[in-house]
Amino acid sequence: MPLLFALAAIIAIVATVLAISRSNVVHALLYLIVSLLATAVAIYALGAAYLAALEVIIYAGAIIVLFVFVTMMLNLGDAVQRQERAWQPGRGWIGPGVLAALLLGEFIWMVTEGGLGSQVHRVAPKAVGMLLMGEYVVGVELASMLLLAGIVAAYHLGYGLLPKQKAQQPTSETTEVGTK
Repeated sequence: MPLLFALAAIIAIVATVLAISRSNVVHALLYLIVSLLATAVAIYALGAAYLAALEVIIYAGAIIVLFVFVTMMLNLGDAVQRQERAWQPGRGWIGPGVLAALLLGEFIWMVTEGGLGSQVHRVAPKAVGMLLMGEYVVGVELASMLLLAGIVAAYHLGYGLLPKQKAQQPTSETTEVGTK
């Protein structure tokens, strides 16, 4: 299992660096998904299957959906969409696709060949809930407030952009008047 953990950790590090270095938000989100899934596979390789499932459900599921929702909410109009289509050829899926395929192959190999057997630490969902809403409640609430603040900030930053862009773009009437 140390080899599988090391491979998952390398994929997570590469995907995280690529997520940070992308200037395109959608490409960064794709690499972030691969990074979170690789982290879940690394956790599973260590024997914590329930924690790996929580990683996939909470982070790779809910948090990424939240990021995609905020990205869609900040839709800036047709001109920006045309510009993004020119900037984004279909090659944007190649890197995350290759890393995700490596990760899937590793996970299938780990489940079929190695199995975890006695290495899995059984943790009841009730125990996790009691810890999250007991000892770690302050951390959980701070994380939720941070996510809420990020959503509100993204909304306020993007709220006035569309009217400003429409006001700055020359309309067909003003160009016709200027040429006459």
